[in-house]
Amino acid sequence: MSINQPRRSALRTWRTFVSAAALSFAHARDFAERQSLRYNTGMNIYGFDHIVLCVRSVEATLDFYQRVLGLEAREERAGKWSLHFGSSKISVQDADARPNLAERTVPGSGNFCVLTDLPIEDVIARLRSNDVEIVEGPAEKAGAVGKLMSVYFRDPDANLVEVSNRLS
Repeated sequence: MSINQPRRSALRTWRTFVSAAALSFAHARDFAERQSLRYNTGMNIYGFDHIVLCVRSVEATLDFYQRVLGLEAREERAGKWSLHFGSSKISVQDADARPNLAERTVPGSGNFCVLTDLPIEDVIARLRSNDVEIVEGPAEKAGAVGKLMSVYFRDPDANLVEVSNRLS
């Protein structure tokens, strides 16, 4: 056996290993691409425009959200109301006048989170000053882009509302 024989053997083993690793990487890359295509439909969804809450009393809902969260109520057309904040809105749908499309939507089935830069302690103080019962929090939660400090309460229809501060 020549002195080069062990080196050739080691080189052959190394080439086999590298080839296997490259093949494994290619399979992993192909799998990742297939998964990406499976979940990325090309719609480029980037955020929410609005949500809709089905409510028993439009008047009570408007009062609550204006008083407690400081949202702006707007009548979009005769009898159709929404609550605005930033670039988003909550459409308020009267349970007795909901369209057929929304027939399965019921009061109290909503659950959503809004962000504020008001310190969470001030949010809690505002809730308490409006006799709003806090059902959970403050507590650290996982948000869409990072950790949140959140407080939860219910509106007049028992929809769960989360108000949060983003944490660094």
